[in-house]
Amino acid sequence: MRAVVQRVKRASVRVNDVLVGEIGHGLLVFLGVGGEDGESDLAWIVEKIAGLRIFEDEEGKMNLSVEDVGGEILLVSQFTLYGDCRKGKRPSFSSAAPPDMAKELFDQAVALVKQRGIPVATGIFQADMAVELVNDGPVTLLLDSEKNF
Repeated sequence: MRAVVQRVKRASVRVNDVLVGEIGHGLLVFLGVGGEDGESDLAWIVEKIAGLRIFEDEEGKMNLSVEDVGGEILLVSQFTLYGDCRKGKRPSFSSAAPPDMAKELFDQAVALVKQRGIPVATGIFQADMAVELVNDGPVTLLLDSEKNF
């Protein structure tokens, strides 16, 4: 699994000009599912997202997680994180999971975040979404369960 994690002051997602998900202070997470991903990738990435110490403590150091600060997560499915642009000009998405598998793992990720007690909002799977955010920092990180960085 791959994720782009952004620390935000607020974020929202709209589909056909209708607000479908919105958070205040927390994380906007674009989550992509690969064709080889499974339960261990899912567990690793949810644990990593929830535990990332990227919020400032009382001394101004990034030392607190979204759980620690009582933040929220806006989780948005993004298969294009598996776009391979190494050859030619058009990305290949052959390593992205098929939609049914990706939706199942995405829904499980949402459930795992909720189980941790973190408020979570989402977009709509496979919809054309308009995402707005106010990046806080900016702080943007890339996660990849395969590469574990």
